[in-house]
Amino acid sequence: MKNTYTTLAAATALVCMAAGAIAQNAIVTIAHVGPTSGAIAHLGKDNENGALLAVEEINAAGLSIGGKKVTLKLMAEDDAADPKQGTAVAQKLTDSKVSGVVGHMNSGTTIPASRIYNDAGIAQISPSATNPKYTRQGFKTAFRVVADDTQLGGTLGRYAVHTLNAKNVAVIDDRTAYGQGVAEEFAKAVLAAGAKIVAKEFTNDKAADFNAILTTIKGKKPDLIFFGGMDAVAGPMMRQMKSLGLNVKFMGGDGICSAEFVKLAGDAVSDNQVFCAEAGGVEGKNKTALDAFKVKFKKRFGTDVQMYAPYAYDSVQLMVAAMVKAGSSDPVKYLPALAATKYQGITGPISFDKRGDINAGALTLRTVKGGKLEELAVIR
Repeated sequence: MKNTYTTLAAATALVCMAAGAIAQNAIVTIAHVGPTSGAIAHLGKDNENGALLAVEEINAAGLSIGGKKVTLKLMAEDDAADPKQGTAVAQKLTDSKVSGVVGHMNSGTTIPASRIYNDAGIAQISPSATNPKYTRQGFKTAFRVVADDTQLGGTLGRYAVHTLNAKNVAVIDDRTAYGQGVAEEFAKAVLAAGAKIVAKEFTNDKAADFNAILTTIKGKKPDLIFFGGMDAVAGPMMRQMKSLGLNVKFMGGDGICSAEFVKLAGDAVSDNQVFCAEAGGVEGKNKTALDAFKVKFKKRFGTDVQMYAPYAYDSVQLMVAAMVKAGSSDPVKYLPALAATKYQGITGPISFDKRGDINAGALTLRTVKGGKLEELAVIR
């Protein structure tokens, strides 16, 4: 009997020790938010997968924060690129007391959600929202790892005039925070460079018929049309331009700088007709790390990187690095470390200015050639 009791006691002790070890391996939850339903779900899922890959790799390597073993959990939410759904998701995440948020993808959802995160003191890193307003609200919780529309729209405007020799330019936007913002910055740069804005038209981010505005624009005889909006709208717009005989240069921001745009536009795009800029860019020795990431990404998810997945990946990595440095997953404690971060990511060096914008943000200029997006230059 004595041996039996001894054995049972030892077994019980082992179970308790195991339970204690499990209890010590705490869960730290961070969230990703983007449009994983709707017309631009391919871009939202791209970002989400980038964040998920970072979480999986961090867990595989082992994570300790403040001397305790931690398992990182990703809470993935869909905002459908809708501001109302975006704020509802933000409230859900603050109620869930997540330790940080990577997202949102669109400026139109990122900006209203940012106030909710700020009021709750939760760190937010957007891997793709480019409207300048996001980081100009004075929030200490808001960060961005790509260049903003001041740089993006301004660079495209100057390129249109100085390099493409545009003299008469038409501008269309989709009335979203992103579309209007990048179109306004583009128009400012075009006028400053000495060209004319001969037409300003607008549509919406769910439109499919552009014949009326394109017919109006055709009568103004532009040599370039700029569209502030996303690929799901820009592709069909290009097809209708072709049917109307409006064979002019077409330009847009990062919203159209995707393989999906090329697919949707089809044979309506001629070589060197379309120009766009992605709010981010990797050059030199950093390309090796990015190329390796793209291989891992395709192996894990069975699809190529669409656009901002590497920036979502880096956003998770640097957020966790700040937690490790501060010894805490509490945003109040790790936010100062995040603001002061100097992180070497797969997208290049990341550090923030006093507003939370990335220092020396890069842009990648691209054109469509042979049915594919081709890099022209990386500009900082």
